[in-house]
Amino acid sequence: MMIRILPIWATTIMFWCVDAQMITLSVQQAASMDRSIGKFQVPPASFNVFFIGGIMITLALYDSLIMKRSGESKGLTNLQKIGVGLAISIIAMAAAAGMEQKRLKVIRSYKKTPTTTLPLTAFVLVPQFAIVGIAEAFIYSGSLAFFIGQAPKGMKAISNSLFLTTMAFGCFVTTILVNLIKKITPGKDGIPWLASKINGSRLDYFYAVISVLGLINFGVYLVCAKRYKPNSSHGSAKDSDDVNASHDEERAGDAEIS
Repeated sequence: MMIRILPIWATTIMFWCVDAQMITLSVQQAASMDRSIGKFQVPPASFNVFFIGGIMITLALYDSLIMKRSGESKGLTNLQKIGVGLAISIIAMAAAAGMEQKRLKVIRSYKKTPTTTLPLTAFVLVPQFAIVGIAEAFIYSGSLAFFIGQAPKGMKAISNSLFLTTMAFGCFVTTILVNLIKKITPGKDGIPWLASKINGSRLDYFYAVISVLGLINFGVYLVCAKRYKPNSSHGSAKDSDDVNASHDEERAGDAEIS
């Protein structure tokens, strides 16, 4: 039954909230900072190349260092990959919060909120882009393979669509969270954590909230993964070979994140 994988599906949505920050707020951070390499100005959106680079390098290293040396074990199970990705995404948001505090410290050195480029290199944001990329490498490969490998026979296409909906729901949840933060966080000065101008915002608080929510979500995921019973009644051996997914039916129970 498809309903068996819904708890795992629901707990992966939080990651895509983290992912959404890389193409929105983190790009705005980069836009407010010094992006020069000599006389060349790096476009803010181009910092996502470090995000993509994190994905590519992680997959290459995983394939060469883990898959080829693990023999028949085939490396991490899909549930373990998802768990690793969720854990790394928490670290990414914590790192982003810390880096934003460093950016805000530079802003406070001004008597007024600066409207010009800050004298702080935007390349200090590279770690948060790269770490989220590393997390996505595990989440994407683990989730897609898990949903396809564990879906009932004849419902593989639906499970693929189910995986893609986690990205969409992640964006929806992010929008709801942003609107909620704007509504409930205005202080005595009337300025919310997410103000119209990024230099007047408290992105460090926002990132910290996402990190805490991610930690709670990770705890829920561990419970769901522990209780999950791998599908073994739909002849998925062939499907597992096709997508390299179910890892021998999640290694006959070894998938329960131990």
